[in-house]
Amino acid sequence: MHLPPPGTERAAAASRFPSTAAVLVLACVVVAGCSGADQAASRPDHAARSTPAEDVPGPGVPKVANPLDVSRFRQNPCDALASGQVSDLLGGNVRAEPDPHGPGGPACGWFSQAQVVIVFPTVDKLGLTSIYRAKGGVYPFFLPLDPVAGYPVVAYGTDDPRARFGECTVALGTSDRETVDVSITQSPAHKGERDPCEAARSVAETVLGNLRGGR
Repeated sequence: MHLPPPGTERAAAASRFPSTAAVLVLACVVVAGCSGADQAASRPDHAARSTPAEDVPGPGVPKVANPLDVSRFRQNPCDALASGQVSDLLGGNVRAEPDPHGPGGPACGWFSQAQVVIVFPTVDKLGLTSIYRAKGGVYPFFLPLDPVAGYPVVAYGTDDPRARFGECTVALGTSDRETVDVSITQSPAHKGERDPCEAARSVAETVLGNLRGGR
């Protein structure tokens, strides 16, 4: 099964996964479902083009002061989370599904009673600028979050799925031209116990530690 791609295909990809839900309570995220994961799988078509260096970051887009090399994780996207971290987040009986050649970029999903999906988008080289340009258009839901260790984070989507589905997708800027996108969906049992976007941001913080060599 292919994980959803990161791009305008995001909305279409949303229908590929039945919603199963996700939860992040204290040290444990129980995530499942899928429409949130679809957000991490698409970028607006108008942004998918080559862009001069001076065009990023675009107006109002936070600059990434210390770019990270994520090439190793693009080759092995499931390395974005260590097995122990996955257990801490999702508990036992987790099914991992790598999609290293996903149409939107290398991706990995972890599924139990809940879901986490991580995508390394390759549909453009605009980083967060791509998402900021789509604010109010392709992505009516747009919510900047507190940076993680100085790296900018924004939640985005074709709608706001937090209250209804317990889902959220966030993009973590790893350079001015690249992001790592994290999607979660809370489990029905824990939906609403924590803001899904804050839960996704917490997962992004764990991923960032691994990207920086914390594993």
